[in-house]
Amino acid sequence: MGDAVTTGAALASPANFSLLALFLQAHIVVKCVMVGLFLASLWCWAIIFYKTVALRRMRRRMSNFEEDFWSGQSLEALYKERSEEDTDGLAAVFVAAMREWKRSHEGAKPALASLAQRIDRVMTMTLSREGEELERGLMVLASTGSAAPFIGLFGTVWGIMSSFQAIAGSGTTNLAVVAPGIAEALLATALGLLAAIPATIFYNKLATDIARITHEMEGFADEFLAILSREIDERL
Repeated sequence: MGDAVTTGAALASPANFSLLALFLQAHIVVKCVMVGLFLASLWCWAIIFYKTVALRRMRRRMSNFEEDFWSGQSLEALYKERSEEDTDGLAAVFVAAMREWKRSHEGAKPALASLAQRIDRVMTMTLSREGEELERGLMVLASTGSAAPFIGLFGTVWGIMSSFQAIAGSGTTNLAVVAPGIAEALLATALGLLAAIPATIFYNKLATDIARITHEMEGFADEFLAILSREIDERL
């Protein structure tokens, strides 16, 4: 009796319920769930860090471009300067519009008919490409935020099943037999939430930031199209 009590106490000791011990004692299926959730969490944090830095840099570049655009510098000089760079954001929209403008003025007779519509389509396509680039990686955050809790729940169910099997195999309901499987199950759920919560929070934040940047680019495109349209009307 004394040995049995000592063994039960050892099994239920805090050392055997550390995170590492729970992982090592877990069923192979639960281990796969835990590893997958941990890797998904690392992937999400890498995307969060990258997108946060990238959006901050884009906002800075867009602000600098707006200062140059409204500084009174000629559009030709600004186009020549920006077309030699790898542009994005407002600069990409501007370069695409000016490129179409210059192509339409090549040759002896400028092709001014429906030029405004062509410039509008060019800027729309550029905005679409820029939007896709900005949103790259967000699908991972959205998928992790929605799927991770269910994957963790799958690990939970499997851990509880393992606990019931241990009870049936030992023929006892001793806490030392039941507790490890329950703890593994709870750890899988915790890892699912650990991956899902930051992914969901930062998905919403990044999506909002991207929507603001996209709205700013659309506003600039409309404003620049109005400027070019007035210039076209004067030349017709």
